[in-house]
Amino acid sequence: MADTNGPTDPETSMAAALDTAAASLLGIWESAREGTASRVSGAQLRAVMVVEQSDGINLRRLATQLDMLLSSASRLCDRLVAAGMLEREPGRFDRREISLHLTPEARRLLVELRADRQEQLGAVLAGMSPEGRDALLRGMREFDEVGRRQQAHATSALGEPAEQEGWPGPDRPGGRSLPTDPGRQTRGAWAGSSGDQERSAGPTRDWPAGGPPVAQSA
Repeated sequence: MADTNGPTDPETSMAAALDTAAASLLGIWESAREGTASRVSGAQLRAVMVVEQSDGINLRRLATQLDMLLSSASRLCDRLVAAGMLEREPGRFDRREISLHLTPEARRLLVELRADRQEQLGAVLAGMSPEGRDALLRGMREFDEVGRRQQAHATSALGEPAEQEGWPGPDRPGGRSLPTDPGRQTRGAWAGSSGDQERSAGPTRDWPAGGPPVAQSA
């Protein structure tokens, strides 16, 4: 029987320490997300962010990026269209395909969300030493690059198009990088892809409640 109390490898120990240290960062993400709760749910916000990064994405690809059933993604889009956050248009190359686009209202919501998040991040960074900020930025950039490579490899292995930029799912901590200057504004980025044909989502219907995983909440 394996000794569960024996020494662990450095990567496991580091992962545990990072998981603990990330609590404050994830708390900032969740705090900023709660500021949008009166307008969109967590699941709806995730969908808005996917469409932002893949303008014109169709319903099938959106469902894949959100890890949802096609019917659930359809109901989610119905609600977002009714709320004035999404627009549905015939596809550019195939009129039977429905493409999804953000409305100006949705873009304003994302600007407000990120401004709130960056303000809170800036307050924390202002209390760190310059050396600590530089080390954090270097580490987060490398972590991001490796994570994106692994995600692209996993997606390709499943026969899906590789992600062009960022991780799929909710807006991930740090976006492309963490600011070294509290006043610097950066935007989170994570991408999806469009492709397969998909018909209109149909009339508005009720959809199951639920929110995004906290780990990459926005």
